[in-house]
Amino acid sequence: MQRTAMDSYRQEKIQKFEEFIDRRLKPDLVRAIAERSDLRKNIENLEKNSVTSLRTLVNLGSEVYMQADVPDTKRIFVDIGLGFHVEFTWSEALNFISQREEKLSRQIEDYTRLIASIKAQIKLVCEGIRELLQLPAEKPLPERVF
Repeated sequence: MQRTAMDSYRQEKIQKFEEFIDRRLKPDLVRAIAERSDLRKNIENLEKNSVTSLRTLVNLGSEVYMQADVPDTKRIFVDIGLGFHVEFTWSEALNFISQREEKLSRQIEDYTRLIASIKAQIKLVCEGIRELLQLPAEKPLPERVF
């Protein structure tokens, strides 16, 4: 059976969504979870040890570090994306971390459902065309595993 222009367009769209998930969303999720987990562990350690001040190294960029004294650790600045930082209390930061992880997970789930829906539509259209042309059923292609 020859592919129709619509079928080709949809296949291309599916491929773009799959590439977006694989190249952008999944790595973003892994990186965000790792960063947020590190931040969560640091905040929990500050709380557990009742740390009120500390001395640390701050990355100024290009792996150039400077020693910094933090006189009051009750409030911290958290990178929320696009170069913006927000001042949070420890509990607010922990809440933000959880919300951010949930949002990234939902985005991946949404795109995965969209891809499945588009694939189902393609299969339905191809089956309809096959029936209209009275062609024998094709062998199914192996599904790509995410």
